Amino acid sequence: MLTTNTTTLPTLRYLQLVCLLTGILYFGATLFIPMSYGLFIAIVLLPACKWLEKKGWPRSLAITASLSIIVFLSAALVILVVLEMQSFRKELPAIINKLTPIMKGLQKWLQQNPVIGLQDQKDWGTTLVNKLAGSISMFLPVTFKATGSLLFTLLMAPVFAVLFLYNRRVFTLFLEKMAGGKNSRPLHVILEQTANTYFKFIKGMTMVYLIVGLLNSLGLLALGIPHAFLFGMLTAILTIIPYAGIFIGALLPITVAWITKDSLWYPAGVIILFTFVQYLEANIIFPRVVAAQINVSTWATLVAIIVGGLIWGVAGMILFVPFTGILKIIADNIAGGKALSTLLSR
Repeated sequence: MLTTNTTTLPTLRYLQLVCLLTGILYFGATLFIPMSYGLFIAIVLLPACKWLEKKGWPRSLAITASLSIIVFLSAALVILVVLEMQSFRKELPAIINKLTPIMKGLQKWLQQNPVIGLQDQKDWGTTLVNKLAGSISMFLPVTFKATGSLLFTLLMAPVFAVLFLYNRRVFTLFLEKMAGGKNSRPLHVILEQTANTYFKFIKGMTMVYLIVGLLNSLGLLALGIPHAFLFGMLTAILTIIPYAGIFIGALLPITVAWITKDSLWYPAGVIILFTFVQYLEANIIFPRVVAAQINVSTWATLVAIIVGGLIWGVAGMILFVPFTGILKIIADNIAGGKALSTLLSR
């Protein structure tokens, strides 16, 4: 009986710690999401900042120059979205011209084949409008909340990144005092390997987007869509924007397929292609490629994506993957972490 209590007590403590940490992360998402993105940016920019500081640059100027790289890349992504939307606007007259005879033919067919009575059509239209109005009234607050949260994250993440980079010595001293003098050496090993893990995560993400862009391009080329490689790579890059990115990226090639081809099977083929590649990216390419870069098992990566989505939504699906890599590094360098390291290792 004594053995059972001794064995179960540490397990219960671990479960309590996990539940407490999960609750803190869930209810503190407004703070921790932009802070985590800021930490992510800071670790990625740290080598550039150190290099500039060794060249004699003041720390503030080195941070500003390094952060401008992120701003430039973000601006380039926004410009890509704007250019694609402008290209789509140029195709609108051709879309309307192609839609007009289809709508006229549908109206004529309905007049000749009254499947639904006129009164039933009116009632159905009224019901549809009411439902649509109700859906919009429910959707708008959610949209405004999500947009506000995204803007807050975009605003605060660079601020946190600057603070982490500028005060990195203070945070390192804090961690050293928390860990104690005996654990100072393992702590520095963990911090160095953590920076390396984030760099490998960025490398893995880049490989994912290249693979997805190549698959998109080859699929569009097989369908005979003009500018296949341009559309394929652009759609892959725009998947950085969660959920909406794939729709924005797919909009123009679907439209071009509809305008340039005589059959609706071509735009349908584009939709099927992007859906299939997106499925491969989410369930096979991303877990395997990124997991290989951060030396974490595919199983652990999938669990991290799902758990991160449950706790932090889309942000969690992105951030919890490198967090899992960091958790493995900690398990590798602390006493009693062998079991967890074995579970997470490839």
